[in-house]
Amino acid sequence: MAELKPTCVMLDRNSIDCDDLDFSVIEEATLFTSFEHSTPDEVRKKALNAEIIIVNKVLLTREVLSLLPDLKLICVIATGTNNVDLEAAAESDIAVCNVRDYAAASVSQHVFLLILALIRRFTDYQAAIKQGLWQQQDQFCLLDYRMEELTGKTLGLIGYGHIGRAVEKVALAFGMEVVIAQSLMPGTSPSQERLPLYELYQTSDVISLHCPLTEQSRNLINAEAFEQMKPTSIIINAARGGIINEQDLITALQKGQIAGAGIDCVEHEPPSRNDPIINADLPQLIITPHNAWGTVQARQRLVNGTAQNIQNYLKDPLECRVN
Repeated sequence: MAELKPTCVMLDRNSIDCDDLDFSVIEEATLFTSFEHSTPDEVRKKALNAEIIIVNKVLLTREVLSLLPDLKLICVIATGTNNVDLEAAAESDIAVCNVRDYAAASVSQHVFLLILALIRRFTDYQAAIKQGLWQQQDQFCLLDYRMEELTGKTLGLIGYGHIGRAVEKVALAFGMEVVIAQSLMPGTSPSQERLPLYELYQTSDVISLHCPLTEQSRNLINAEAFEQMKPTSIIINAARGGIINEQDLITALQKGQIAGAGIDCVEHEPPSRNDPIINADLPQLIITPHNAWGTVQARQRLVNGTAQNIQNYLKDPLECRVN
């Protein structure tokens, strides 16, 4: 007699899949149904009989979980689990799994895309060409905007997990010095090998954020922090919106307190059409649409990691837990 497969529902496939990913392992192991997107109000109807739910950003609150009596496993197809009420899940004996270390290569490369674009004034030179400034020169090159090399500069990392370490490796390959901030986690003992934040702000030429958004990191980079940074420094945020106070960032760039910023995430996503940070129109501000993680290779690793979590659950449900 064939073994009965568990029912598995994916609630927001469009958040990771552009019709270029292979879900065959999950399809073979479960009775798999996927929806392009779902609102919280639609979850009960779509997943009422599901034993397994795969979710990226759809909110699974205590109220929603109480309406899903057959649910045994939530696979967060991401690293962050803040969209799931973990306490309510535990009380209902619902296992929750996430996927770690799938995007370190993708994000670290994107971080240096932003760093190099800022330090080599890429957008300024592109605009200059479109304006015909190079074409009007009486010499072979255009050097109107000061460019710098990364070699010998100091990179300050705030957050030193998988992605922070991957960024460090690339920085070392460019000949940069790397310093690491003290951990923001409550109860963590200071390390002699790490710098307090004020010292990292004062010494870094480039600051790159790789910490989660917590009560300790929310609005961490604010007016006071910008006042301590070098006027020639740049800041990169490929972590979470909300770590940088966006109005303070706009002010710091306008006043020349820092030289530039590259951000891949904003506080409210997707942003509204009149979002101040989106409409700041500052040449030294580069914004990308929270896609640093989104190479096809990283997204496939995310699917593969979720498939492995399901396989682990089928072998031993007690082995499934959030990393």
